[in-house]
Amino acid sequence: MDLVFATNNKNKLKEIKHIIIDKINILSINDLNHSDDLEETGLTLKDNASQKARFIYKKFNKNCFADDSGLEILSLNNEPGVFSARYAGLNCSADDNMNKVLKKLESIKNRNAIFKTVICLILDGKEYFFEGSIEGIITNEKIGYYGFGYDPIFRPNNFNLTFAQMSVKEKSKISHRAIAVSKFVKFINQRFAS
Repeated sequence: MDLVFATNNKNKLKEIKHIIIDKINILSINDLNHSDDLEETGLTLKDNASQKARFIYKKFNKNCFADDSGLEILSLNNEPGVFSARYAGLNCSADDNMNKVLKKLESIKNRNAIFKTVICLILDGKEYFFEGSIEGIITNEKIGYYGFGYDPIFRPNNFNLTFAQMSVKEKSKISHRAIAVSKFVKFINQRFAS
């Protein structure tokens, strides 16, 4: 079965392809000759995932899914949250975002955080949602070279490595996205088991 992943993020696409089963052929929006950024104007991760999936479904009439992820830091009133990708400004880099987080946490002892992902699947016009989250802490500095986004400053609970110190394979077993995707894949398997 073909499913379009409504994202321009090559890292997310690579991560999803590591997790998803072989009988589902994942297409990117580039495969549909769509290279524009997808709008994310929702107030929640769920709103943004739905907005992106609906746009692609309406434009191309293809079954698709989209995700939105966010980092919630408890001592910062759950910032950056839905604004994780643009926390330091509109055209900011991942480094800019991490630097802003580290600066805000400089004198704060409570560094507990939660990484969350929401996936919206549109299958034959009907929406389904799958959520995943993982708790951890924000490190005092960037550690590691793998991954993307906030991975160098997020260390999941019960692990001695940040996400950026883990290989894609290792991270894909435990991440917030992996948890949401496993629920999504279980649903797809049950739906198409025959």
